[in-house]
Amino acid sequence: MIDPAALGVTELLANVHQHAVPSKQCTVELLVLLDQLTVSVRDLDPRLPRVRAAGALDTEGRGLSLIAALSESWGVRPDGGGKVVWFTLPTLTLAPEEAVRRAAAGRSSCARGALPREPAHSPAEPPLRAPLDTRTRVRGAGVV
Repeated sequence: MIDPAALGVTELLANVHQHAVPSKQCTVELLVLLDQLTVSVRDLDPRLPRVRAAGALDTEGRGLSLIAALSESWGVRPDGGGKVVWFTLPTLTLAPEEAVRRAAAGRSSCARGALPREPAHSPAEPPLRAPLDTRTRVRGAGVV
């Protein structure tokens, strides 16, 4: 889960750096709810981004297509005077047999190397789920 999340955040912050006006200030929010990580980047630019077809030799224009390909779902919504671009990824979980085996061995049941579910892309609002109070906010993650 780390690599797709890091790549997605990098792409969204690159979009803020390249396109956001009047300010490059943004807020990154990571929210873990049960079996899903939602990553959101809010900036102060009210213009909503569009997925575009990049040419074979283009050096830019693939960010949102990449987000769509690596995430379960993603979307954009107006937020005050700006916007929020978000995507979701599955949290990795172990098969029950592996969790039991690790617990019996006294090792963590953290899911490293588990396979994510098949992605289903939908540019709608992120699904609402009951929070586990595991919210992390990074404010002022502006790119200059």
